[in-house]
Amino acid sequence: MTALSSNAVALVALFSVLVTYGARAQQENYSTSVANSYYSGWLPAKATWYGAPNGAGPDDNGGACGFKHTNQYPFSSMTSCGNEPIFKDGKGCGSCYQVRCLKRNHPACSGQAKTVMITDMNYYPVAKYHFDLSGTAFGAMALPGLNDRLRHAGIIDMQFRRVPCNFPGLTINFHVEHGSNPMYLAVLVEYGNKDGNVVQMDLMEANSGYWAPMRESWGSIWRMDSNHPLKGPFSLRIRSDSGQTLVANNVIPANWRPDTDYRSFIQFK
Repeated sequence: MTALSSNAVALVALFSVLVTYGARAQQENYSTSVANSYYSGWLPAKATWYGAPNGAGPDDNGGACGFKHTNQYPFSSMTSCGNEPIFKDGKGCGSCYQVRCLKRNHPACSGQAKTVMITDMNYYPVAKYHFDLSGTAFGAMALPGLNDRLRHAGIIDMQFRRVPCNFPGLTINFHVEHGSNPMYLAVLVEYGNKDGNVVQMDLMEANSGYWAPMRESWGSIWRMDSNHPLKGPFSLRIRSDSGQTLVANNVIPANWRPDTDYRSFIQFK
């Protein structure tokens, strides 16, 4: 009975911490400038994990950014949810961060930095900065052979800093989403190098000479709602949060189809 009572008390205490930190985090007025600056120094955060112990997070290898196959390269299951200062209402999708935990945080921590990509949204933050890592990414912060021991901690203190993404051999990919039609075009942007994220996308119809701003639909998916049938081929212009702008000329052909990838020849440098 004593052991059972102790476990019950521990669970109640953990739940109280989560509720308290969650309420506090939702009330804070976050500033994203420090968290999203390159090599600004290590910042404190809380880390949890979700999904399968050696998985990429969601069971479908997706997430709130719209990325697909996050168990494959370049994601390689090293993925994470971010709370609002990191996720930035979707504009943080594709950003890369180094994460680490130290021995003072947990005896199984290696202290070595590992790089993760933001692919999902953390809806219940327990700290000002909260990374809900994939099981793979959480375990990667451990000493060799102690991955499961670290995962059993459930929630730990850790550190993070933003770093450029590095995807050798990849160019920007544009995936035309399911449900797109001549009056509605939704495009997922993925595999952005360096900054990793896209904060604005514009579309130019065939021979129009005019860039029309697209609206952020959700995550890394941008949409165009039109009052006339859209005429391809389409050129796309994208801008990252550091101000880099790229143009993919005629990247989506006139005979485009939904559920199709259109790989460009452009990449952030």
